[in-house]
Formats: sequence, C-alpha cells, structure tokens
Amino acid sequence: MTTENLKYKRILLKLGGEALAGADGAGIDPSRAEALAQKLEAVLQLGAQIAVVIGGGNLWRGRLGMEFGMERATADHMGMLATVMNAIALQDALERRGVATRVQTAIDMTSVAEPYIRRRAIRHLEKGRVVILGAGTGNPTSPPTRLVPCGQWKWMRMC
Repeated sequence: MTTENLKYKRILLKLGGEALAGADGAGIDPSRAEALAQKLEAVLQLGAQIAVVIGGGNLWRGRLGMEFGMERATADHMGMLATVMNAIALQDALERRGVATRVQTAIDMTSVAEPYIRRRAIRHLEKGRVVILGAGTGNPTSPPTRLVPCGQWKWMRMC
C-alpha cells in the first residue's frame, strides 16, 4: 500500500481503557475490542504504521485502592497490569482478523509480552505489525504515557 496520501506514515494512538469497556464502563466487551480492531485494520491497510498505548481504567483505578488505604505504588502497579490485560485483549482481537501484532511492556513479563525496546518497536512497525504498548512507563507514580517527555516518543514522528 502507498502512504502518499497519508499526512502521517507512523501514528501513536493513546486509548483509555474505556475504549474496550462494556456499557457500564468496566471490564472488556469483546464486541468493542472487535470494533476497535476493525478500525485499526482499516488504517493499517491505508499503509500507516500503528503503535497503540492503552490504559487500564476499565479494569482498575488506582485512586480507588488508595481510598481504602492501599499504598500508591501498589495501586499503580495494579494499574500497569490492567493496561497489559487490555493490550493482550486488543492483540487477540487484531490477530483474529489476521493483523500481525506485538505487545511490548515497560515491565518485564516475557511470557506474555516483549520488553519495550525502541529499535525493536520500530522494526515491528516497519514490518507492518501493530505495536501495542502496555504498563505505562514502568515506574509507579510516573506520569501517564501521554505526558512522558516528547523526546521518548520522537521515533513516532508525532512530537
């Protein structure tokens, strides 16, 4: 596919976990995951390279745990795990459509995802795979991914 008509050849899409949520805003609704996968596949077919950062708010809200006395770092770690669960759900929906994907995470969990390595992510994009990024920055109490200094995302050419 040609990318001549695309304003951006490579995109970074930040989605809240609610993009996968059911009508009540919680959990994962398979039909929502399928609809999102269908839209991403259509953009991919235009020739775009796609990376997705997905939140976990549909599964866990750290402030809820803190309201009940949970330590901030513990609540944040649970939130990071929720983003990985969503990343795997999106991966499944895309791969059922025949779209090649890779999930990369900022925390080590090699049995379910690759570690985030910038050069590897770029290579996956160049090969036409959708890269799904989970676990935020990997640090508890770190800012959301959309607030990470732009220099860390320059490879996406969005900054």
